Amino acid sequence: MDNYIKYSSTRGGDVSLSYEEVLLAGLARDGGLFMPESWPSFSHSDLKNMKELSYAKLATKILKPFIEPFLNEDDILNICKSTYSQFGYNVAPLKELKRNTYILELFHGPTLAFKDYAMQFLSSAFNLALEKKGKRAVILGATSGDTGSAALEAFKGKANIDIFILFPHRRVSKVQQKQMTWINEEGAHALSVKTDFDGCQTIVKDCFEDLNFKDQTSLSAINSINWVRLLPQIVYYFYSALRVGSPEKELVFSVPTGNFGNILAGWMAKKMGLPISRLICGSNQNDILTRFFKSGIMERKNVSPSYSPSMDIQVSSNFERLLYEINDRDTNLVKKQMNGFKVDGIFNIKQEQLNKINNLFSAFKIDDVETLDIIKKIYLDHEYIIDPHSAIGYGAVQKAIEQKIISNNSTIISLACAHPAKFPNVINKAINVTPELPTHLKFLMSCDENFDTIEPDVNNIKLYIKSKMRVK
Repeated sequence: MDNYIKYSSTRGGDVSLSYEEVLLAGLARDGGLFMPESWPSFSHSDLKNMKELSYAKLATKILKPFIEPFLNEDDILNICKSTYSQFGYNVAPLKELKRNTYILELFHGPTLAFKDYAMQFLSSAFNLALEKKGKRAVILGATSGDTGSAALEAFKGKANIDIFILFPHRRVSKVQQKQMTWINEEGAHALSVKTDFDGCQTIVKDCFEDLNFKDQTSLSAINSINWVRLLPQIVYYFYSALRVGSPEKELVFSVPTGNFGNILAGWMAKKMGLPISRLICGSNQNDILTRFFKSGIMERKNVSPSYSPSMDIQVSSNFERLLYEINDRDTNLVKKQMNGFKVDGIFNIKQEQLNKINNLFSAFKIDDVETLDIIKKIYLDHEYIIDPHSAIGYGAVQKAIEQKIISNNSTIISLACAHPAKFPNVINKAINVTPELPTHLKFLMSCDENFDTIEPDVNNIKLYIKSKMRVK
């Protein structure tokens, strides 16, 4: 048993937990995030042998060290096959826009967003864990757009799970909202909260920090604050890299980034042996991460609504995991910094720490005007339509090339995280073309909506959850 990976909180309260315990807990009891106590590593030879694996088999190879002994290799493979069979024949296709520059299309899952890759896996693992224990759970999550629809789609209809998703009132796209609110199944609840995403996320964290409430409701999380939600996102970094020349080539990945989970998965892939030379963080006008990577100061400001609503964030929760590593796993320092950030909205790291992480990370801000220009240029140059979030990732790459941070000859993979049809108004504004809705989106856009609107009061939301949760 001691050979298996264990998990500890970034704030030191929970140590050496199993995968299953972390899966069901979501957030550590001290408010911290779980991280593995050790990392699996893949050699150059290992990576070469992975080149011909299917997505499901590659996912099994990468996820297995983190999950054993909760599931064996066959169990993991069966979940992966079932999960990724919903994504079509080519699970994560690459579109070569120009020589050595690729778009990784991560929008071929059930809700047309990259969150599906992890959420569909998570729901299967969650259900299995609860069935083994004969238990039920309440899942609580916040969404800036895509997480909520992916979670409700993945967890709807589960007899032993009630799911509650908080989304910011009138701050998600019409399609994103409809993807959440058309669902009308017992145990699935969408709540429009009169605040921004950071407000929704704070309510979720406050609920978890109320340990009596957490225990009474068997509360767990599906945001990427849950380690197991984050874990499957590592796979598509390996999968795409192996298809464009890794491990013989080093790669640059560009990621449109809000809550820092997706780009952190790239950092984890690098830590596990994938030859990544640079991770480019693309921010919209809510540029807390861009400001941090330039100054070493993390400072919360007001959220400004943008054309890329899933990135309208000023508290990037997953950054705590990187901070834990930056601080050499000093849990007391992490706790001090995160508590200070919650109260004062600011913390900083030392210059030598900033220099170290900037050897891998670069960050760029792309505002709304630039976003429209990028969508238009890609359409005119390549006859390819890209959503506003993915445009930010691609625009950040161009700025990195202009500033000579990366070479124009670098092999670049820019992540496309959502289908453009989810943001028809922005696309139409940029290129005077409205992307066609896929068939199942056309259907749900004509469905009635099912949701409640609620004030951003944590006590009222706790009461709402207790009143709606099913008792076994």
